[in-house]
Amino acid sequence: QFQLVESGGDLVQPGGSLRLSCAASGITLGYYAIGWFRQAPGKEREGVSCLSVSDGSMNYADSVKDRFTISRDDAKNTLYLQMNNLKPEDTGVYSCAVHRGRDCSAHVCCDDKDYWGKGTLVIVSP
Repeated sequence: QFQLVESGGDLVQPGGSLRLSCAASGITLGYYAIGWFRQAPGKEREGVSCLSVSDGSMNYADSVKDRFTISRDDAKNTLYLQMNNLKPEDTGVYSCAVHRGRDCSAHVCCDDKDYWGKGTLVIVSP
């Protein structure tokens, strides 16, 4: 059975770092475009980063560029998001998603027709 399980969310002070993980089962991440989204309280879900399979490109939203890094470990079939220099506006529920295709649309991988995890909560606060 296909499953995406996120972990690594926590309460962290501004300027701190976290690494989120998305462990996949029932699907091989290396065959699909994959990415991260977040949803802040009272706001719509937004794309954070996407990793394309067709060309290996990594794309980021402007708000996280140079602070966040997306990566994939094929041996563990796990997607990661390294988040550095965290800011209060990074607070939200972070979800991973797998696109039923090989390419990103800029920093967005997926829509509601794709596969989603349930998310992990990140709180950035003093």
